[in-house]
Amino acid sequence: MASVLIFSLAALKAAGFQHHVPRPPRTVMLAETKAGIQFYDNVYEPNVPDVKLTRSRDGQTGVATFFFDEPSFFNVESEDDIPKDFITAMRLVDEEGVLSTAKVNARFVNGQPKTIEARVEMYSPAEWDRFIRFMGRYAEANGLAFNKA
Repeated sequence: MASVLIFSLAALKAAGFQHHVPRPPRTVMLAETKAGIQFYDNVYEPNVPDVKLTRSRDGQTGVATFFFDEPSFFNVESEDDIPKDFITAMRLVDEEGVLSTAKVNARFVNGQPKTIEARVEMYSPAEWDRFIRFMGRYAEANGLAFNKA
């Protein structure tokens, strides 16, 4: 049986995390933050996803599944704002470099794109540790902080 962790704003708040990002969410800029998520080169996704983590009992492998509800590029005001490129990957960018996955899927409702689901697979404890370091920086960059109860 794998262990499961779920990162959502509601779950993080219940666990003592505070979310300080005003709505609408601010645009994440690498110059002013330490970590961000990109679907298009050099364009940071401002919406914070829910993230579900699973890890094998022996700690050798793990999976992070990101759920974006109506990502920013789905909410365009005019046809000129629609991205011209295809989404080929989700990139997790921080000061250590880039983690990337091509396992990205869109979900449609009534013919309209509504959500993005992306899956990052980790095949060693070192890859897991690297991912956790990214998540710590991403949480800090997006106003998530841990407060012990």
